[in-house]
Amino acid sequence: MNQLNNKYSQLIIIGSGPAGYTAAIYAARSNIDTILVTGPERGGQLIKTNEIENWPGDYDNLSGINLMNRMFNHVKKFSINIIDDIIISVNFENRPFKINGEKYQYFCQAVIIATGSSTRLLNIPAENIYMGKGVSTCAVCDGFFYKDKHVAIVGGGNTAIEETIYLSNISRIVYLIHRRNKFRADKILISRLYEKIKKNKNIVILFNTIVLDILGNNDEMKSIKIYSKENEKTKIINISGLFIAIGHTPNSIIFSKFIDIKNNYVKINYDNNSIKTQTNIPGIFAAGDVSDHIYRQAITASASGCMAAIDAEKYLNNI
Repeated sequence: MNQLNNKYSQLIIIGSGPAGYTAAIYAARSNIDTILVTGPERGGQLIKTNEIENWPGDYDNLSGINLMNRMFNHVKKFSINIIDDIIISVNFENRPFKINGEKYQYFCQAVIIATGSSTRLLNIPAENIYMGKGVSTCAVCDGFFYKDKHVAIVGGGNTAIEETIYLSNISRIVYLIHRRNKFRADKILISRLYEKIKKNKNIVILFNTIVLDILGNNDEMKSIKIYSKENEKTKIINISGLFIAIGHTPNSIIFSKFIDIKNNYVKINYDNNSIKTQTNIPGIFAAGDVSDHIYRQAITASASGCMAAIDAEKYLNNI
């Protein structure tokens, strides 16, 4: 890359979810020269959430995309350089730190990693063949295409329950497939699910069941093969859409050569007294779902973005 492709700043924030946006707001208010690199999807995973009921102060009709658009506009109020780019590699051996994107090379004195997480898949070869051809990871995004059709959702957490309820208003039959014998979702969501089952009568729950294969003609999925752990039998279900909602994996792999990582999560809190968000390398901080294996909530991600920005300010002032 030539000199024109280089970007320099005191602080680089990688990621544009609640953690990244909040870090950017606090960095701007501290008058830190900052670049925010959005990543592949501006707004992160939250833009796929249809309804948010636990964001304090917003108790009515708040969607993920609305919340993230508001955060984006808040960041734009300040002198933050927002760049739509995807980071492909980093070099934290020397200072300034070097970060390589698809469009630019970045150099900085401090980094906040706020890359969030990506949807976990079933690890079935056919899901890659039929991704976008019947297989989806976002019911809110793609549910419209399955109006009056038979669909299935895999998962047992909040997202799976929310998407099942959502799709039951669109699709003719919704199969909810869960590998365990009970859901991991919040109790209020489970109650709503069973209320929806009584009202719509179009949701079929399959506990102790796993998806073995996705079947189709390579251009379109037609059915899935499932296995019941209760009766130890396989079965073919004819469906038009399969929605995968089995959790997320932290987006940390590109940092693993330099940063301590455990179970895919970036390890932080190396200084228990004062710098809670710092990694094993001074000047490199992490916030949000990429470093949080316990809470994984939008509000805790946002709070940790605030903490990371404050920690980064202290670091930059000391150097």
